[in-house]
Amino acid sequence: MLVIALAVLAGAALLAAWALRNQASYFYVPSEIVASPPEPGRAVRLGGMVEKGSLRTQADGVTLMFVVGDGKARVPVRFSGIAPSLFVEGSGVVAEGKMRADGTFVADNLLAKHDENYVPRELEDMDQHQARQVVSETR
Repeated sequence: MLVIALAVLAGAALLAAWALRNQASYFYVPSEIVASPPEPGRAVRLGGMVEKGSLRTQADGVTLMFVVGDGKARVPVRFSGIAPSLFVEGSGVVAEGKMRADGTFVADNLLAKHDENYVPRELEDMDQHQARQVVSETR
């Protein structure tokens, strides 16, 4: 009875892993994606820094073209949509999307990252005492 239970449990685990294999979104940095690109159309995540001077807005006003780099390699990225407010040149980004055969990464979603010195725009011009007072008033 124990052997049958273990076999059923192992079978269920294998079945779940097989069913989820196409749903996994792998994470790449630019040097990995250039050295060993995923097949076109496969959902992946690309993480790195938005290179300064690379951000361009297309004529439609919602399509962004930029380059993500890691110091070793560069990957051109195309994104159509509203970018997060923290998305700027020189900042970290994780782009979710797919590689095209021409080597361009087409992002469906952007996740902007900030450093440990992040301060909300509303608190930028305040000293620490004023910022604490505003924060305590909103609680």
